[in-house]
Amino acid sequence: MEYDVVIIGAGMSGLAAGIRLAYFDKRVCIVEKHYAFGGLNSYYTIDGRKFDVGLHAVTNFAPPQRRNAPLNRLLRQLRLSREDFGLRAQRFSEVRFPQRCLRFSNDVDLLYEEVAREFPRQIDKFRKLVSIIERYDDSLANRPRDSARPFLRDVVGDPVLVEMLLCPVMFYGCADENDMELGQFVTIFKSIFLEGLARPREGVRRIIKVLVKRFRANGGKLMMRSGVERLKLSANRVTEVQLESGESITAGVVLSSAGYAETMKLCSNPPAGAGVEPGRISFVEVIAVTDEIPQRLGHDATIVFFSDADRFAYACPDDLVDLRSGIVCCPSNYEGHEDMEEGMFRLTWLANCQRWFGLTEAAYREAKKACYDNFLDVAERFAPGLRERVLFSDLFTPRTIRHYTGHINGAVYGAPRKTFDGRTPYENLFICGTDQGYLGIVGAMLSGITMANRHVLEVE
Repeated sequence: MEYDVVIIGAGMSGLAAGIRLAYFDKRVCIVEKHYAFGGLNSYYTIDGRKFDVGLHAVTNFAPPQRRNAPLNRLLRQLRLSREDFGLRAQRFSEVRFPQRCLRFSNDVDLLYEEVAREFPRQIDKFRKLVSIIERYDDSLANRPRDSARPFLRDVVGDPVLVEMLLCPVMFYGCADENDMELGQFVTIFKSIFLEGLARPREGVRRIIKVLVKRFRANGGKLMMRSGVERLKLSANRVTEVQLESGESITAGVVLSSAGYAETMKLCSNPPAGAGVEPGRISFVEVIAVTDEIPQRLGHDATIVFFSDADRFAYACPDDLVDLRSGIVCCPSNYEGHEDMEEGMFRLTWLANCQRWFGLTEAAYREAKKACYDNFLDVAERFAPGLRERVLFSDLFTPRTIRHYTGHINGAVYGAPRKTFDGRTPYENLFICGTDQGYLGIVGAMLSGITMANRHVLEVE
């Protein structure tokens, strides 16, 4: 079969790229190894209950009048309305450190008030930081790879405030360990603190269903359970996409959302120096369904980013998980979710991928049980008595992430070094998604659109 474009992966970036190209009458085929759409942001059902994988929040929830905000640019490019995604705003979220707590919402004034309360000597410096960030050109082209931590120390000063600002930003998009590239810090800071968080009531499945329906309605082809075995090369071009089924597809352009290192592994005889060091940042997440929504159990925050030490450690831990910090997300604590009959708590920790990969099946089951017990201990800090309210629980690990995404090391945010222009050593093979450089769900979709515009449609 022959197409104008083959896209590897039916995640957010692949689906968005496919829709954009289909609007311009390109013959597009998306090949996906698994039975589920969404990649890192998918969903599944157990005993009639629906669970999201990945999605805590859709960042970049800017109001419609901010035309150049990422969410609004995305909707224009995909010819969708805000109502299509059904996004509901967060109530408020928190960053909790020892003896300190900063609340924030989709109104930045709340964060200003909280910084003034907890760090009164730093409020003017914090306002200066926000002003710098608002003016900062965080476009990907020719961006210097400056470091965020020294920058924040110079501007903000107080080391605890620096760590509290880094904690949610790193948890929601950093592939580096212990520090992050300044431009990426700026991008995620804007998306979380200056634009805001939201979520569809139905979860990520609503977004995915909208994308899949729009892609198919415009003539796109989806091939599920169609993993790529090899990319056949000739004269510095991909000439065939060979599937695990033995079938071959040809296309003028191949877009891959599989990750840079993962895509190079599919290539026959990649040139020396084509490799990119894969990332190591992975997570374990425990999901618990409760017989009451969190608000009725005394927990009102939508998301809590916590650290048990004033120095936030963000790295692949030595142990299976790092219990010193994490994220507590309550999907029913978004606006418009108050009438739900059951609640949900999601607790996320940093995880050591290689330690999880090396476990026997028996040890793996025991490790998951231990994580659940640790989850209950942490959850009781936020909602006392929760232990007795749990109806159902599930858990995913780096092994789960690697199985369903193919990402080396189960690395959620891919490689630390991003391929901003999407180019590879092959003239018709391009990268979109996690390793291209845009971040979050909105960023993933914008990545697919941007790479489709630049390398296929030749528009900006």
